[in-house]
Amino acid sequence: MPPTGVLGDLAIALGLGLIVGLQRESAESKLAGLRTVPLVTLLGSLCALLSAAAGGWILAAGLLGVAAATAMGNVAKLRLAEVDPGMTTEIALLVMYGVGAYVVLGDRAVAVVLAGTVAVLLHFKAELHGAVGRLGRPELRALMQLVLLALVVLPVLPDTTLGPFSVFNPREMWLMAVLIVGLSLAGYIALKFLGENAGIVAGGLLGGLISSTATTVSWSRLTRGRPEASRAAAVVIVIASTVVYARVLVEIAAVARPFLRAAAAPILVLFAAMAVAAAGLWFRTRSREPLTVDGQPPADLKTAFTFAALYVVVLFAVAYARERAGTPGLYLVSVLSGLTDVDAITLSVARLVGSDQIDPGQGWRLIVVGLLSNLVFKGAMAAGLGDRQLRRWIVLLFGAQLLVGAAVLAFWPS
Repeated sequence: MPPTGVLGDLAIALGLGLIVGLQRESAESKLAGLRTVPLVTLLGSLCALLSAAAGGWILAAGLLGVAAATAMGNVAKLRLAEVDPGMTTEIALLVMYGVGAYVVLGDRAVAVVLAGTVAVLLHFKAELHGAVGRLGRPELRALMQLVLLALVVLPVLPDTTLGPFSVFNPREMWLMAVLIVGLSLAGYIALKFLGENAGIVAGGLLGGLISSTATTVSWSRLTRGRPEASRAAAVVIVIASTVVYARVLVEIAAVARPFLRAAAAPILVLFAAMAVAAAGLWFRTRSREPLTVDGQPPADLKTAFTFAALYVVVLFAVAYARERAGTPGLYLVSVLSGLTDVDAITLSVARLVGSDQIDPGQGWRLIVVGLLSNLVFKGAMAAGLGDRQLRRWIVLLFGAQLLVGAAVLAFWPS
């Protein structure tokens, strides 16, 4: 490695150590501070440099040396009757030794991210402990349930298509159930920690980016037996449905940018209409009694798996329509595909337009049909799963949006 590269690595290691050392100094740590942490990080880099000639054993020796020095420091504290049961600083020193070594042996960007993460975790100790303190046993149980579904079961499911038409994917179906449970829990926690207003906006934006359909299912279910939640659920569902239009435009731009010139204007009209509906509902209902979330967190796995099964049924219907009807049946395919997901029809149509298999005018109409079909499906989910008050809001607002969509399809020039 050239000398300038070595000096650069050492400078980065020193800087990262200073950041974490500054945090430990401000916390008045007796074990390590503004000088000790940078020295440990530099030691990690030096051992990594020397390992190229002396072998990897020197890295292990350096780590053992840091661990021994840390243990000696704790022994001295015990002799002074300074009892500190925590191990945060000790572990942080070991991690920073590894960061220093990784600056030399690995990716500098990863080392920077690791050091920044260490500094943040150390600095926000009170906030993190406070957040955990606000989570009761039911919330932790729901969180562990989500971990079981997403991190234990999902990775081992086969990611392959099975059955007729090759559309059934076990991992994809399970992922839809995970989305329902995850969005339900995310919305609950957002309301509990951010308050109603910020939690509603965060839930709507997050739901629109991930899955507005899953968001509709999870928030509609939240209103069952809790009519006071209808206002929040309606606003979240409408915000999520608004974000879908922006997501569709981004997908078109990513797959077939020239197609965006024809598709942007009509889809932006629908986006504006839904955004006005979201804003109107927000200001119309904001003076109502705030929503609280002191009850049980949502964890209805039955609803989640029922929706996932329905998603698979729709996939089979789409595949069947495409197989039997061919190109003339594209609008039927668009209707069926849009019931649960607008991404598939958007990306498929954009590719067809980009390869000149269909014209842009027909392309954006197919996408709009899928969007309106998705709106009908979400409205049905909200009506079937939600409270009467939520049903009233969604039927009114989604009905108005369907009229706007029908007018765009009927009168917008090709």
